[in-house]
Amino acid sequence: MLDRMAARLAARPEILDQRRISVEHPFGSIKQWMHQGAFLVRRLDNVRGEFSLTALAYHIRRAISLVGVPGLIAAAKA
Repeated sequence: MLDRMAARLAARPEILDQRRISVEHPFGSIKQWMHQGAFLVRRLDNVRGEFSLTALAYHIRRAISLVGVPGLIAAAKA
């Protein structure tokens, strides 16, 4: 599996840059803006719950910055 992944990456090295742009940004923002360097709880189910709440807060914050509070309220009512 690792060899197949390495071959795909060698064939299209720009795909790693695309991943950095689309995937790494939210995690970096969560760690910096929301001071979420480490999880506060233990056990996988608890960590999943904590991350779900953190991701929800991140997405609400992004939606507010993109469409504003009135736009978010209007979208929630629709």
